[in-house]
Amino acid sequence: MPRAATPLTDSAIKAAKPKEKPYKLSDGQGLYLEVMPNGSKLWRLKYRHADKEKRLAFGAYPAVPLQQARKRRDEARQQLAEGVDPGEQKKAAKQAQKADGLSFETLAREWYAYNAPRWAKSTAYKAKLYLENDLIPGIGSRPIAKITRPDLVDLVRKVEARGSLNAAGKIRQWLHQIFRFGLAKGVAPNNPATDLDVVAAPPKAARRHPHVSFAELPELLDKIGTTNIHTLTRCAIRLLVLTAARPGELRAAPWAEFDLDTATWTIPKERMKVGRRHVVPLPHQAVAILRQLEQISGSYPLLFPGQRKADRPMSENTINKALGLMGYKGRQTGHGFRHLLSTELNERGYNRDWIERQLAHGDSDEIRDTYNHATYLEQRREMMQEWADSIDALTVGINVVSIKHTA
Repeated sequence: MPRAATPLTDSAIKAAKPKEKPYKLSDGQGLYLEVMPNGSKLWRLKYRHADKEKRLAFGAYPAVPLQQARKRRDEARQQLAEGVDPGEQKKAAKQAQKADGLSFETLAREWYAYNAPRWAKSTAYKAKLYLENDLIPGIGSRPIAKITRPDLVDLVRKVEARGSLNAAGKIRQWLHQIFRFGLAKGVAPNNPATDLDVVAAPPKAARRHPHVSFAELPELLDKIGTTNIHTLTRCAIRLLVLTAARPGELRAAPWAEFDLDTATWTIPKERMKVGRRHVVPLPHQAVAILRQLEQISGSYPLLFPGQRKADRPMSENTINKALGLMGYKGRQTGHGFRHLLSTELNERGYNRDWIERQLAHGDSDEIRDTYNHATYLEQRREMMQEWADSIDALTVGINVVSIKHTA
């Protein structure tokens, strides 16, 4: 039978001097004091659970006096008698305490830092924007463990109330991801962001981008030349007519994306809505505009530098505002030129795939879209040149509306 340890006394503990190596002073029933070479004295409990020998730390002497160490030993032994591992119980309590004090802002910023390098730049930018403008101001200071589903519903409804339904949808998605991230890290007790879509505001009717008919283009193009608008704005509108690019893609386009010798504009996937590289064939009318534009903004990185800050692109409102000054408010938008081209070229009988690829649309059939890597560049180059030529022909009074094209 093992000899029972002589219980420790405060005087014995105080008299214990450090040695070259750590050594133990036993108090009995698994409790001992470990004296370290640096002079610190640490309470430990040796115990067995599930046939494994384990150690549990109780703190340092004298911050934890002898009687308190014995009390913690007795509590741990009681847990063992009840089948509970005191070491695991301590870890769980620490984790819960950490979760109670962890703020949503801390977790959200950690989630963002983890995911941003994996996202497209546009996605990272939008996530950051909504974090800073909506999520963090709304619930950033709240402890993760205290946030409830009604709190999140209130937050999202404030975004919906200002008419930003797309943003509200993204925010619901990101909240769900943030709390899932917290669950995986063990700092969120649950995910209150599930099922937020059940109480989402009903979607608005599909947004229409008004546009004039092809027959009305000559008058619009004439007004572009006669209305008092900035030269850069005039060039931007004409390029939208000739390329059917998204206004945002054109406004933020750097000169580095253009090869005027091969009449090609190559937009990297990071700048594309669909997340894939897009090559735009340029009809010679577009190249001529770009050559003129080069004399104005060619010394800047961007085709359309902002008037106040050259490193920032033209304002997103500039093109629509100019169209309004020309008398086309409610009749034509920058984005509407894409609809005009799509309507007209489909009526002329061009191959639908060529048109959709020119517009950089994803296919509504997800499987087809995944495996259809064709860019139809040469076919699109011919199609867009014919489109530009038909505009020229119309402006000198030749009716080309009835021209059909067989793919």
